[in-house]
Amino acid sequence: MNTHADAVKLASSQSEPAAPSVVRGKRTINLALQGGGAHGAFTWGVIDRLLDEESLSFEGAVATSAGAMNAAVLAYGLAEGGRRGAQKALANFWRRVSHAAAFSPLQPTLLDKMAGSRSLEYSPAFLMLDMVTRLMSPYQFNPLNFNPLKKVLEQSIDLDAVRMSRCPLKLNICATNVRTGKVKVFSNDELSIDAIMASACLPFLFQAVEIDGEAYWDGGYMGNPAIFPLIYSCDTPDVLIVHINPIERAELPRSATDILNRINEISFNSSLLREMRAIAF
Repeated sequence: MNTHADAVKLASSQSEPAAPSVVRGKRTINLALQGGGAHGAFTWGVIDRLLDEESLSFEGAVATSAGAMNAAVLAYGLAEGGRRGAQKALANFWRRVSHAAAFSPLQPTLLDKMAGSRSLEYSPAFLMLDMVTRLMSPYQFNPLNFNPLKKVLEQSIDLDAVRMSRCPLKLNICATNVRTGKVKVFSNDELSIDAIMASACLPFLFQAVEIDGEAYWDGGYMGNPAIFPLIYSCDTPDVLIVHINPIERAELPRSATDILNRINEISFNSSLLREMRAIAF
């Protein structure tokens, strides 16, 4: 599935064109971007479509994991080249992700490709990795802590441009403190490549990211994403949540892989649902 194209089409179909004689007023919103691995390409599509709307502007963004990468690249692009600069920066980032993935051993089988499926369910390399991560920690099977996404981020973001003095977007990146179990929010002036990597650090695949003596895992465990930074730091009350983790599933998961996926979906949605209930209350 082309998640970026799907998102652009969905956003376009749901936007109502203004009457020719009416000029729509300006509106400022905040963005809340969930994590979800490669499904972050869907979020890219949503942002790309929103950037086409001249009547919309963004005050703040809070994001986790793949959403954090989108948000950081968005902030960099806006600082360097406005709306068109942001669209270009996001396209370049996801192009680099695609190129990096092309060299990964985790590929669909030949039969899957011939059938038009991109599933890794029957990929020997994927099945081997799945087994290894259940028996060994990343400190054992990945002692050098190799993660190709770090190089992609370094090529895609100029951190100096994201500092508050230059960046028009109030950025909030969520990670989970391993020791305290609390959410850590990195703002513009605290942002680093390590902070973004911490927000996307799945503990079964990668070693915890250490920043200033503290270790961090994926922010999805405690805030996917957290909404409170927007409440405290932004003036506009409107928040658009790009939600990419399903809340409900019609079928009962029966295979080990499906059960694990459903557990992840429930756990990664729980913090957001609790916070939304509190806000509604």
